[in-house]
Amino acid sequence: MDSNRRMEVDYVKFPLVKTNEKRGAMLFQKLEFEKMTENKMLEKSVHLLEALITRRTVRDFSDHPVPIEIIENCIKTAGSAPSGANKQPWSFVIVQDPQVKKEIRIAAEAEEKEFYGHRATKEWLEDLNQFGTDWHKLFLETAPYLIVMFKQVMDTSTDEPRKNYYVNESVGIAAGFLLAAIHNAGLVSLTHTPSPMKFLQEILQRPDNERAFLLIPVGYPADDAEVPVISKKSFSEIYNVI
Repeated sequence: MDSNRRMEVDYVKFPLVKTNEKRGAMLFQKLEFEKMTENKMLEKSVHLLEALITRRTVRDFSDHPVPIEIIENCIKTAGSAPSGANKQPWSFVIVQDPQVKKEIRIAAEAEEKEFYGHRATKEWLEDLNQFGTDWHKLFLETAPYLIVMFKQVMDTSTDEPRKNYYVNESVGIAAGFLLAAIHNAGLVSLTHTPSPMKFLQEILQRPDNERAFLLIPVGYPADDAEVPVISKKSFSEIYNVI
C-alpha cells in the first residue's frame, strides 16, 4: 500500500447520528469517534510517550515574556479534564503582575522557612537534601507567570451550595492535563506546594469555597538551568497484567 493511500485510511469515522436523546434530566448525543488503524494508534502512542518523557521539573526560569494566549490554551486543556459528576471543581488564576508575584514569594518563603526549620521531619529533609532545595523561592518572581490552581470544595453556582465529589482526584487529573499542555507548548514548569497555602486564597482574594491546590511557575528555562540526574521506576515496577 503506498503512503498516500495509507494516509487516506488511517481514520475511519463512525456514522454520526444527529438526533439527541433525553435520559432523565440529561440530554445525550451520539459520540463522535474516529477509529484509527492499529498502526496509527501505535504511532500516536509512541509520539506522546517520547514527548512526555522529556518533561522535567525546572527551578531556574528565564524572565523572557510568553504570550498569555499560550497559557490560556494550556488552562483550557486542563479544563477539559474529567471530573466527578462533571462538577469541574477547579479554578485557575494566572498571576503576571510583578507586585503580586513578589507578595506571593514573600508569603511562600515565610511558610517554607518554617517548614525547613521546624515542620519537616528528619526523613523528609534527607529526601529533599539530594535536590539541593531550601526555603528561597526566587522562581516565584522570575517566571513570567504563576498559575495557581484552586480546588472548589463546594459548588456555589446555585442559591443553595452543594457538595462537589472526588475533588482531589478531579483537580489532580486536571493538573496532569495542565502540566502536559505546558510541556507540549514548549515551556517548563514546577509544581510548588508551600504548606499551608492559605495565603494564596487571601492574596488572590478567592471565595471561601476554594482552597489552593498547586502553585505552578511557568515560562522558559534560564540559559544556565540545570536539573538533577534522576531516573524513573522501570516499567516492570509500575506495570502488571492480570
